[in-house]
Amino acid sequence: MPTLRRSGPRDDVSHLSAAGRPVLLATLDVPFAEDATAFAVDSAVETGQPLVVVNAAEVPPTVSSFLGYGYIERQDLQDELRKPAELAQSLAVQVERLRVCSPHPIDALLEILAERNPGLLVFGPDRSRLKPRRYRRAVKKLRDGATCLVWLAD
Repeated sequence: MPTLRRSGPRDDVSHLSAAGRPVLLATLDVPFAEDATAFAVDSAVETGQPLVVVNAAEVPPTVSSFLGYGYIERQDLQDELRKPAELAQSLAVQVERLRVCSPHPIDALLEILAERNPGLLVFGPDRSRLKPRRYRRAVKKLRDGATCLVWLAD
């Protein structure tokens, strides 16, 4: 039973839509899980939104990292990280790939979430390539800090 009725002007939200709210697929410098890739690409195709593919890599704060030499690219990893973008592009989805290097990659990922304001975050690192504790800590921080739907490959 309602005890308080609010009258007065209400915000007109009929003009708001999900336009401009991309699907964000993220990993922690490991390849993506196949089901996460499929879910993110399917979501972007079905909603007609762009896909942002993010690799958040941990780079310790050293002199070389401040000069831009802290991240070492591994060709096999780059090939794996390129696959979701290529699949989405083959399905006519606009794709943007980002690599974020930070001493605190999850905090950096949360900053990207705040900047891009996605409608959906698909956190999909291949769990066999991450330590379980690191994955759990990342999931907790993302669930607590994300302002959008979060999909996990659990």
